[in-house]
Amino acid sequence: MKKYCLILSLVSGILFLNSTTVGKQILQKLTNMGLKSNNYYLIVSVADQKMHLLQNDKVVRTFVISTSYKGVGSIENSNRTPLGTHRIAEKHGDNAEIGETFWGVAKTGKKVEIYTDETDTSIDYVTTRVLWLEGMEPGKNKGGDVDSYKRKIFIHGTNEEGLLGKPASHGCIRMKNTEVIELFNLIPVNTFIEIIEESYQQ
Repeated sequence: MKKYCLILSLVSGILFLNSTTVGKQILQKLTNMGLKSNNYYLIVSVADQKMHLLQNDKVVRTFVISTSYKGVGSIENSNRTPLGTHRIAEKHGDNAEIGETFWGVAKTGKKVEIYTDETDTSIDYVTTRVLWLEGMEPGKNKGGDVDSYKRKIFIHGTNEEGLLGKPASHGCIRMKNTEVIELFNLIPVNTFIEIIEESYQQ
């Protein structure tokens, strides 16, 4: 029993150190790219299907999200979620109603039913709010056929809330509708977002 507890403690310690190291590395990377003290920034963990809002290396809010059901990748028309550093380039949908849909970033004036069970509809609706991402790393998520902005990679609300917590999007980052409003109101344009494949815990 003591041996089992020791092993468990060591594993937990290694995981904690790895997460701490990842967090420090991301903070240093974003600082080098212009992140200022007290600025909010976001870390998306594809492994965890979670998005963390941080300030000064401390998590202040965690959201359950969905990234692509096809996995990660940056190639145009791949329907995959890109990795690396991005910024919020544009925000759209201020005052849109919950469940209101968008065509691109334009409000349609139409609303859809929000499903909280595991209903998987045939259309990948963009709802409620849109935060448009721009890649910050040339050759990885910016420029050519790997450009996140040209691919229209968004953070947005979804009508398939019951699928949050597992990969289900077509490349974007889906959120619960009330929570995407919360995030929209909290963070300004130019907020950094780091999308990583591995787990992140603090």
